[in-house]
Amino acid sequence: MIDLKLVQKQPEVLAKALADRHSDLNVADFQTLDGRRRALLAEVEALKSKRNAASAQVAALKREKKDATALLAELSGLSERIKELDGATAQAKSDVEAWLLRVPNIPDASAPVGRDETENVEVSRWGRPRVFDFPIREHGELGVSLGGLDFERAARLTGSRFVVSLGWAARLERALVNFFLDRHTRHEDYVEVSPPYMVNRGTMTGTGQLPKFEEDLFKLRDWEYYLIPTAEVPLTNLHAGDVLDEADLPRAYCAATPCFRSEAGSAGKDTRGLIRMHQFTKVEMVRFAHPDDSFNQLELMCGHARQLLELLELPYRVITLCTGDMGFGSAKTYDLEVWLPAQKTYREISSCSNCVDFQARRADIRFKPRGGKAAFVHTLNGSGLPTGRSMAAILENGQQKDGSVVLPKALVPYMDGVESIEPR
Repeated sequence: MIDLKLVQKQPEVLAKALADRHSDLNVADFQTLDGRRRALLAEVEALKSKRNAASAQVAALKREKKDATALLAELSGLSERIKELDGATAQAKSDVEAWLLRVPNIPDASAPVGRDETENVEVSRWGRPRVFDFPIREHGELGVSLGGLDFERAARLTGSRFVVSLGWAARLERALVNFFLDRHTRHEDYVEVSPPYMVNRGTMTGTGQLPKFEEDLFKLRDWEYYLIPTAEVPLTNLHAGDVLDEADLPRAYCAATPCFRSEAGSAGKDTRGLIRMHQFTKVEMVRFAHPDDSFNQLELMCGHARQLLELLELPYRVITLCTGDMGFGSAKTYDLEVWLPAQKTYREISSCSNCVDFQARRADIRFKPRGGKAAFVHTLNGSGLPTGRSMAAILENGQQKDGSVVLPKALVPYMDGVESIEPR
């Protein structure tokens, strides 16, 4: 959530941000709602002051044993009107808060202004895409032919955009999770967490999934619980309502969890393979940072994701998302896109974002500076990494002419010495 005072005092700042994001929200709508809230609040406060004065007069008249009937009738009318206005004021406040909850974060000045993904800015590339001397096979086809991926059985069990992993594929997914977690916890500063996979409405609101993205979520029918779309949600909300010590910043967490997404609005996109699933496993990184240090932390976290791809020997590029393509809660985002030979293009595999104080305001996460007042922390999140897209990239980049797939050297110890996946 953005700062209410900023919208009230500098509406032009928000208006520009909304224009840069190509949002359909209008600051004038907020000003109308907030104007009504202020008018009602002023009226009810004036009436309460009048009621207090009248109550004092009634007390004085009673002490003097004089008739206070007329004044008591006036007091009764005032109380009824105040009750009505209190309700209207509460509704007006709720309307303002509901509007603010729909407002995306203000982009950082360093984020490129643009309409959509075509205006994202490439930052760098690593690795050289391999040149193949045989027809390239798509990862889904490879996985099925090697007996590790079964989309048909998953469709019978559940429906489309699910997969059953068997044998080497299930083992490879477990190896990837362990490899990612070991890098984050043994070589970096992340604390591993095993969070709930279901969270309540307040938790989803804290990170910005609600109310805007409700259609993208899976909700339990008889409970006010949602399946998490990413571990960012429970990890960020670990400190909801907390006041952290300044000395404890930065603080970092990681978790491997299943992620559940309805993919509303993505009909017809990536219907084959592992790229866009309703359920997938991902290791997520979350960092809590001092406001003066959060963009340094963004570079650090992006570096952690980049290192994983380099250790997996996967060519990738880094792009900075433009204002029209950034996520709802982000002030600046780097996407890491891995090379997929069958598609002859780079596809997103990690997204690292600095949300500055946007999520902290919604979830009320603060820190106490030495000798100062409590202030909102900055929150950051990034994929480190998803197993499905990692497996897709490993299969396509490691495929051989004889139908086998050579595994990255970094994974061999996690696969008990298995260096390649051989045809059946």
